[in-house]
Amino acid sequence: MVETRKVQVTGGSTYTVSIPKDWATDNGVSAGTEVEFYPEGDSLFLTPVSEEERTEGTLDIGDLSGDQLTRAVMTMYVSGFDIIALEAPRITNDQRRTIRDSVQSLVGLEVLEETRDRVVIRDLLDSSELSIHNAVTRMRLIAVSMLEDAVDALTTADEDMALDVIQRDDGVDRLYMVVSRIFRATLRTPKAAEDIGLSREVCFDYHSSARQLERVADHATKIAHITLELLGSDEASNVGGEEPRMPDSDGFDLPEEFVDALRELDEDAREVVDRAMEALFADDSAEATTLANEARGAVRGVDERARGIDELLRDMDPAQAQLLGLIVDSVSRAGDYGGNIAETALQKAAPTP
Repeated sequence: MVETRKVQVTGGSTYTVSIPKDWATDNGVSAGTEVEFYPEGDSLFLTPVSEEERTEGTLDIGDLSGDQLTRAVMTMYVSGFDIIALEAPRITNDQRRTIRDSVQSLVGLEVLEETRDRVVIRDLLDSSELSIHNAVTRMRLIAVSMLEDAVDALTTADEDMALDVIQRDDGVDRLYMVVSRIFRATLRTPKAAEDIGLSREVCFDYHSSARQLERVADHATKIAHITLELLGSDEASNVGGEEPRMPDSDGFDLPEEFVDALRELDEDAREVVDRAMEALFADDSAEATTLANEARGAVRGVDERARGIDELLRDMDPAQAQLLGLIVDSVSRAGDYGGNIAETALQKAAPTP
């Protein structure tokens, strides 16, 4: 329940206010306890001064395996635990392999201790030293380059490049987990936002945009998988579910008109993402608004170009055309995600109520 207090003046110049007793008791605050104040706009956050302690969390993994166990480790990591203890009456070899794979897929983790019924993971990084701005910037560079290379792999029938795109997706996922971990830390305590030098609103905007960049990378990966399928590669996976699979071949021929149109679509979609990210990072509100509106306006052009390419597919082999249509859709969606980032940039640039 909300409690109100009147501000009083003591000593003629010092403002004082009492704090709720129940809150003080629950948080170990008593006479002589030091507290910290964190100003944020017209709000002032108060928290007891505590010794720097690493947060520990314990999770029973007795019934978890495979993707469920991987997701559980990632959830504990994103939630902000510095030390994660995974326990079960007996941890199986499959569970241990899954845990090690999960640790390798996350930034800063190592296995600290292993026993028959317990695996302890520790975060080696100081969250206050991590930069959410740098993480999002790296995500942008990797995701946009993945999209460009995925289209190049298709249009040049380059299997090695397609495989490289797929491998880079793990890097984007690792960075997104870092961004999520930092963002959730700022929600828990104002000290985290103070340490990284950004407001919680800005951290929210970065986190929202990072999610869009992750989706761009996912669609680049999807394009790479379809390219391998069209090439008849042994590395191909049927990303389209029940979509028709192309017969094995040493390559495939694409109409020059389609190739040129797809490359233009890719360039336009990447330009939307880049322009939107420039708007997000712009310090000047007027500049950010201009860039964001330009990015939003360009999304319509991406959609129109995609519809034009769909018309070119009508004259192709149906099985090939269906797979190529998925690629066109993925490139177009990347432009849409750029538009979503532009919307976030506009909100960030807007005046604060």
